[in-house]
Amino acid sequence: MRRWEIDGFVVIADVVGDHASDGLRAHLDSFAQTGAGSRNLLREPWCRGLACDLRERPGPVALLPRDAVAVQCTLFDKSPAKNWLVALHQDLSIPVKRRVDSSECSGWSEKEGGLYVQPPVEVLEQLVAVRVHIDECPAKSGALRVVPGSHVYGRLDGRASKKLREERREVVP
Repeated sequence: MRRWEIDGFVVIADVVGDHASDGLRAHLDSFAQTGAGSRNLLREPWCRGLACDLRERPGPVALLPRDAVAVQCTLFDKSPAKNWLVALHQDLSIPVKRRVDSSECSGWSEKEGGLYVQPPVEVLEQLVAVRVHIDECPAKSGALRVVPGSHVYGRLDGRASKKLREERREVVP
């Protein structure tokens, strides 16, 4: 857990077993995709079930708040034929039910029919991103790269993000 607190991420191997991964692949194969993925998988019953199941697993349960709820499930469908570069960034937008009039909320946008906003840092600090890799994702194939410890610096602009990456180096978990 020390790595979680210091680096802001931890890898929990095999949190979803091979049998469950096969079931997830079947759901994803039958999921009607457009483009490179979707932000709306949480609408699917099997995905809501997965989110509930993950809350009960020994690894994630130690990291998630007791009252944690899933707010979004995103699918990235990358392949050798369909791949893209993701520039250095922080995930700052969250899905919301409706717009509120607040000077602390910015960057309102609509994606796949859903409303998104960049909330205050205090809200972002309460969120935990859980990634479930169904396929292997080696460094040469578009793996997630993170800057260890960057989670404690709050909202960073492009220049500050780049400087922090140069100082702390990015890693592929």
